[in-house]
Amino acid sequence: MQERIDAAASGPWPERELLDATMVLKVAYDGAPFAGFAEQPGIPTVAGELRRALETLLRRPVEITCAGRTDAGVHAQAQYVSIPVTAEELAMPRRRLVRGLTALLPDEVALREAYRAERGFSARFDARSRSYRYRIVTGDLRPLLLRGYAWWQRGALNVDAMEEAAQALVGEQDFKSFCKASSAVGKPTCRNVISVGFAHEDALGERCLAFDITGSSFLHSMVRTVVGSLVEVGRGHRDPAWIAEVLAARDRRAAGSCAPARGLMFMAVDYAAGSLSPWED
Repeated sequence: MQERIDAAASGPWPERELLDATMVLKVAYDGAPFAGFAEQPGIPTVAGELRRALETLLRRPVEITCAGRTDAGVHAQAQYVSIPVTAEELAMPRRRLVRGLTALLPDEVALREAYRAERGFSARFDARSRSYRYRIVTGDLRPLLLRGYAWWQRGALNVDAMEEAAQALVGEQDFKSFCKASSAVGKPTCRNVISVGFAHEDALGERCLAFDITGSSFLHSMVRTVVGSLVEVGRGHRDPAWIAEVLAARDRRAAGSCAPARGLMFMAVDYAAGSLSPWED
């Protein structure tokens, strides 16, 4: 299958004039087999699979813009990507678009919905907020079906203390302490966190603790480092006030460890009302 896709994606491509419209795809993926969203030569990535599928279906080169890049092993329930389209492509029936992409994408990537947007719409720059969820399983019983989608903590966690500590994250402030050090060099590290919260949920028949965070945008490994630090509080190793001290330090060494990628899920993106229209037959 991969050889067939690569061969079709190599061209030659007819030259077409792009219309004043944008295709927007809502996709989900299991991040386990991928080295992250962003395309990298010779390495399986989500963007690489999407590009190959789209180029095979549309028979031309495409450039994909995503709402937010995810790291290796991170999953997505609702990732959005945008692609400028031609007049012919805009007229493609939804059934053909959905069936074609579903057939061309690997099992680990699923199309959830297709939309139309105005010319110049960007899944990244037009996003007003992004939401992530991190799942933690606590207790002596090892998770089974959730083992690839949650971080197992063998002991109990003080959720009230973690909730108290997390409130320090809300607002526009410098999150350099929670960013991968190498990616923060020479780049702005201020971000606006809109909301945080913990809740217990049942997923795949197993009980877990879910941490939800919504913000305008996020730094490299920011959510996972936040979770790793909050778990230190939950274990009783740190006081809830410590999170505010970590923020003030503006130093990655001040924070806790980076939680495993498998527990993180890209959950949602918010766009202005009316930005996206359903792709109809």
